[in-house]
Amino acid sequence: MTVDLLLGLQWGDEGKGKIVDVLTSKYDIIARFQGGPNAGHTLEFDGIKHVLRTIPSGIFHSNNINIIGNGVVIDPVVFKSEIDGLAKFNLDLKSKLIISRKAHLILPTHRLLDAASEAAKGKAKIGSTLKGIGPTYMDKTGRNGLRVGDIELADFKERYRALADKHEAMIAFYDVAIQYNLPELEKEFFEAIADLQKLNFIDSEEYLAQAQKAGKSILCEGAQGSLLDVDFGTYPFVTSSNTTAAGACTGLGIAPNKIKEVYGIFKAYTTRVGSGPFPTEDFGEAGDVMAKVGNEFGSVTGRKRRCGWLDLVALKYAIQINGVTQLMMMKGDVLSGFDTLKVATAYNYKGEVIHHLPYNIEEENVTPIYTEFKGWQADLTGMTTYEALPKELKEYIEFIEKEVEVPIKIVSVGPDRKQTITR
Repeated sequence: MTVDLLLGLQWGDEGKGKIVDVLTSKYDIIARFQGGPNAGHTLEFDGIKHVLRTIPSGIFHSNNINIIGNGVVIDPVVFKSEIDGLAKFNLDLKSKLIISRKAHLILPTHRLLDAASEAAKGKAKIGSTLKGIGPTYMDKTGRNGLRVGDIELADFKERYRALADKHEAMIAFYDVAIQYNLPELEKEFFEAIADLQKLNFIDSEEYLAQAQKAGKSILCEGAQGSLLDVDFGTYPFVTSSNTTAAGACTGLGIAPNKIKEVYGIFKAYTTRVGSGPFPTEDFGEAGDVMAKVGNEFGSVTGRKRRCGWLDLVALKYAIQINGVTQLMMMKGDVLSGFDTLKVATAYNYKGEVIHHLPYNIEEENVTPIYTEFKGWQADLTGMTTYEALPKELKEYIEFIEKEVEVPIKIVSVGPDRKQTITR
């Protein structure tokens, strides 16, 4: 029996989908533990690019079960479109995909609340994806939410109506101009609910407990990244769930002492979407090149990502709070062509040199202190062994390992599942 955990160590978009897809053949069960459909996991193989929002990234493999855990919030409309998009691949979703009854539902009025709240903030907006995820988690913690298991109850529509009416009153309170046709949105919602009911709902914590007793291997899959964790991220510019290792326990009902390996994924540089502090952001040509070569646009939102140099202060912090045992470095190929690379190894924080992530990393408090490295010119995308990589890249990798004290086991040199070097 093995329970391993895979999560992102930066502000999301690290390439978790590809690595889950690469690792899936080793596991019987892939279980998503938090987040909603704002998290797009991109997989690329056989010349086709796939973007998954809610469905775990192991769905294209024939020999495993994919679980959407209780910590996930599900938008039935988005979920239906995702299922429809998979239809042409002849996947047996009825037997391969199961959903926790305790997962919360995103209502149409949650999306409207999200838009109203963000509009009311004006210039102070968080940078929400407006998918209704924040309001859904607010209802969850406020003990108002509707869950997947509620769909099976005779009075589900009455429960829905009571919550939607409450939301409309809240939208009116914000007093902002948003236009919507709720009856039309509700028609679409209930059609999607009918489709959702065709899949199997489970008591996922019991299912996973029995799977562990039966010796099954489980990979827990996170969404977003550690620096977006609602507790440990760059609050308030964070997501609404626990994206760190602890979130796998609460999002699936798996005990902490059952988790063995914690795979941490990071890019060879750093990106961030939306508002919030980003100490190593590069506003010049280097940042533009990273964005262009790395195709740094959100797989779900299409939003351009802010780009900058690798921040080892933030990376060490994420490794520490997650208990990471193995690292995977993504997009090393994007840095090919730079004469010089920079890595932040410390911060100047209010005039003091520090090596940890402080409470506030806003620009007026923090200036990164960089170590520079010689770059490489070689095209990495066709390389298949670590030995073949340029000397400068190997020095870069080995410096990171020494600083963070965790081995880098995988180096990704392109988006395809075959462009993956294992050390």
